[in-house]
Amino acid sequence: MTAIFPHKKAKALKAGSRRPAKELCSECGLCDTYFVHYVKNACAFINQQIGALEQQTHGRERLTSRQLPILENPDELYFGVHQQMMAARKVEPIEGAQWTGIVSSIAIEMLNRGMVEGVVCVQNTKEDRFQPMPVIARTPEEILAARVNKPTLSPNLSVLEEIEKSGMKRLLVIGVGCQIQALRAVEKQLGLEKLYVLGTPCVDNVTRAGLQKFLDTTSKSPDTVVYYEFMQDFRVHFKHEDGSLETVPFFGLNTKELKDVFAPSCMSCFDYVNSLADLVVGYMGAPFGWQWLIVRNDTGKEMLELVQDQIETQPVTSQGKRQEAVQQSIPAYDKGVTLPMWAAKLMGVVIEKIGPKGLEYARFSIDSHFTRNYLYVKRHHPEKLESHVPEFAKQIVKQYKLPE
Repeated sequence: MTAIFPHKKAKALKAGSRRPAKELCSECGLCDTYFVHYVKNACAFINQQIGALEQQTHGRERLTSRQLPILENPDELYFGVHQQMMAARKVEPIEGAQWTGIVSSIAIEMLNRGMVEGVVCVQNTKEDRFQPMPVIARTPEEILAARVNKPTLSPNLSVLEEIEKSGMKRLLVIGVGCQIQALRAVEKQLGLEKLYVLGTPCVDNVTRAGLQKFLDTTSKSPDTVVYYEFMQDFRVHFKHEDGSLETVPFFGLNTKELKDVFAPSCMSCFDYVNSLADLVVGYMGAPFGWQWLIVRNDTGKEMLELVQDQIETQPVTSQGKRQEAVQQSIPAYDKGVTLPMWAAKLMGVVIEKIGPKGLEYARFSIDSHFTRNYLYVKRHHPEKLESHVPEFAKQIVKQYKLPE
């Protein structure tokens, strides 16, 4: 057994001990298990291997301008291997869900129909609504207890040992890009008959202390925030305990104060769209109030069909041009520029009317974060620049003029 599964001889790293990825550790949880044996191969920040894992998961790597000119193939270059994209929302939203509850609904259907024996998802601790607590949900009630995003680093993979020891053979895992890359890298060692992966897009995460700094700096009532999201109208939307909504324009954020709040792993990430999931559910490429669905393979199609009668859909659209806005944002972020609130609100109104929408807004978000992250890696980890930045990200970044 140990010859077949050498990881069972490995010991998890104790909390607080030095991680193999050092300061780039995203705290995905892999190192908290005996699967740490595989970390040097599996960790997204030690061994970036999106292309090889796309081949393993989807049967092929995404097309880039090495095969097709960039302007002829923008969707796959940006959004990864996929069969279809659409905008969707539940006809009857789940109460208390961050959006309409598509992720929770798919997970519940898979559990109720016996397709899986458990669902890896993230609840929160009783003491803190923002403190993530990864669990293997075995009932619909446990899945619903995980609704609403936790915008902090979360050790989702810390439950891998429990999965193996439980004898589960069919599993659904919900997670973000760095977690899913590590999961795909050790997938064959889990002893599963079937693994389903439902991914969510992810841009910037923070530690719990970093989150508090963001809330304190940005919201008028940080202690009552239930959840928040950076939305397509170029505003941060805060939902409060009393049901009220507070919005703050992107351009009014205290960039100088918040530049260092994001985790170094997030500042070094190039998998915002969760390339290795079977199905991705987010919002950035959809109209306001809708969710953006990316079906990557036949497994993802199977998952989406479970809730087809519960959702309404519409085609994705794309409008406006992003390049000028992205180019202007590069030095503004680099210098920590913050506009007066009146100017930030005015700019937000103007850009909302004439700026990028739909898939073009998603490309705007990808471009602005990839250029920022490329600069971060170049400045802080120049020895990793060539191997760590995927080919598709290099092609996206080449569209812009970057400072030194």
